[in-house]
Amino acid sequence: CCYALSGKKDKAIKYLDQALYKYGYKNYDGLLKDKDFALLHHTRYWQKLQAYIEKQKIKLGDPKAAKLVTTDIHHFWSAYDKAAKDTARRKQIFTDYYFNKASPGLQDYYQMKIGSVNAFVKNQDNKKDFYKAIRPLTLQIDKMKPEIMGYLEKLKELYSDAVFPDIYFMIGSWNSAGTASDNGMLLGVDQQVKTPDVPLHELNLWEKNNFVDADRLPIIVTHELIHSQQTKMKEDTTLLFYAIVEGMADFMCELITGKNPSQRQHEFAKRRKKKIWEDFKEEMYLQRYYNWIANGDQESAEKPADLGYYVGYEICKAYYERATDKKQAIRDFFNLQDYKLFLEESGYDEMMKNWKSE
Repeated sequence: CCYALSGKKDKAIKYLDQALYKYGYKNYDGLLKDKDFALLHHTRYWQKLQAYIEKQKIKLGDPKAAKLVTTDIHHFWSAYDKAAKDTARRKQIFTDYYFNKASPGLQDYYQMKIGSVNAFVKNQDNKKDFYKAIRPLTLQIDKMKPEIMGYLEKLKELYSDAVFPDIYFMIGSWNSAGTASDNGMLLGVDQQVKTPDVPLHELNLWEKNNFVDADRLPIIVTHELIHSQQTKMKEDTTLLFYAIVEGMADFMCELITGKNPSQRQHEFAKRRKKKIWEDFKEEMYLQRYYNWIANGDQESAEKPADLGYYVGYEICKAYYERATDKKQAIRDFFNLQDYKLFLEESGYDEMMKNWKSE
């Protein structure tokens, strides 16, 4: 951008090419709309770039073209073994053999979620028995690829405009099970390999409650995939917006897989629907998502965090069930602009006014 703005066309092209072809930059719509590149808009280079982007968009719409990348998992365990033999150099070893060999997905995940090698190693120091136990489970993820690909194809059936970014699986620092970047979907698999054989004594309450069963990883992938479809939705700062974003991902995930990623929240809410809705309504038009989403610090033995996922799911489900054209309802989801109107059209508030506990 800086080179284009300063009139240095050749350098702008050089570094834009690197971003696209070497580092895998994929925010194509943002790039084409970026006024900083106006200098290039009337050049043959820009025409070729537009043609390239059109081809890439077609590819993004093909679920079979999506890459499921697990190389970072294998690099992690290679570094893990080396670090165990040379504990004084652990940080440098993980830098050299894990982060310096990172896929584009892990590079983004490091910047977005890990932040420093110190924090990464500290997390492992706090969970030595845990990481020792999960190794074989993380190496089983390659066998899950057919199931995941099946869910991608199911989404395409439900929503013809769906896009399918590459999916990267990696070992993180226990602060994000899943997120997304311009390079694709990023999954921290160490949070998603729970079995009865994995020791939990090193995990805190939130970590224990949010440790996902190993066989549910494809469901989490599907939830995160839905977020990749939400780029046309109008951004907002209200709790209602955030709840609908997350609840929609859960609802669509359930349509595709038959399973809900937020089972704990739904179990808790069964006999508390009306009270939860009344509490939610008090804050839904405020910037209060932190009381309902990503609020692990409020987790307790009596009440789970992330109840905003449940509320958003219920609103989306109500809208979908009211719709006569189900595929149009799904298109409506991914093109939402007015969240207050969406809530009204779902009829959920009226439903809760008449709700009687079971």
